[in-house]
Amino acid sequence: MTTNILLLGADGQVGWELRRSLLSVGKVSAITRQDCSLTDRTAVTALIASHQPDIIVNAAAYTAVDLAESESQQAYALNRDLPALLGELARQRDILVVDYSTDYVFDGSKSAPYFEHDETAPANIYGASKLAGLQALQACGCRHLVFRVSWVYSARRGNFIKTILRLAAERDALSIVSDQIGSPTPASLIADVSANCLRLLAAGIGQAGVYHLAPAGQTSWHGLAQEIVGHAQTLNMPLKIKPEDIKPTPTSGYPTPAQRPANSVMNTDKLQRTFQLQLPHWQEPLAHLLQEISESRS
Repeated sequence: MTTNILLLGADGQVGWELRRSLLSVGKVSAITRQDCSLTDRTAVTALIASHQPDIIVNAAAYTAVDLAESESQQAYALNRDLPALLGELARQRDILVVDYSTDYVFDGSKSAPYFEHDETAPANIYGASKLAGLQALQACGCRHLVFRVSWVYSARRGNFIKTILRLAAERDALSIVSDQIGSPTPASLIADVSANCLRLLAAGIGQAGVYHLAPAGQTSWHGLAQEIVGHAQTLNMPLKIKPEDIKPTPTSGYPTPAQRPANSVMNTDKLQRTFQLQLPHWQEPLAHLLQEISESRS
């Protein structure tokens, strides 16, 4: 029997990749913001009733971290209220909900990678709204599979990788924050792992719950920028600067409305052990993406 999957947020970085990867799990109905207002309870309830999915994959979120500080109502509407409603509807219909959380639920003060069970203490509205969404989903009592992800990028939409490539082609030097560390995570990896875990769950392997999902290794934003420019050079992309032209700067030198955690590194042992996975080092998928971008420009 075909598994019916309802994918919300299908036009975002992760949602776009999920359109592809979820085809290996079942029939996918991809919903964008043009198809349904996800902050309208009546519309969402009708959407679930009409599609009668076996699995809801929610890739919709308010992700404008700095803007969330002044638009908290909008952030909570998508990041808390939508998962709460999906959880309520899913429990009534015995639907599995897949959702995505963030490293920003932690304040970044820990000196080692974060485990799933570590105490949460978000330092900004975005992180607080995503944590509230997870807690609401858990409180509903529905079956759920939640992946905490960090530093997400893809070839689609705006993100750090594309910004660095643009600036490196325009400027003679850059200053990038060097005292925040994390694991750059491609949307394609998030999508592929999501689909793999769903297939394994259907086969009776693994279990639902909350998991950290990120590549192996860690770097700073400064280190990531240097890696991007260095690899782009080997691909003969038209850049004005070299890695050594990128200067490190402290967070204090680049103030933003929302506070960022200094440490966003997450331990992924639970995910790899439970679902028998081996995650790549962060440099590998980054190299593949830069190759894709280079080829698309030639």
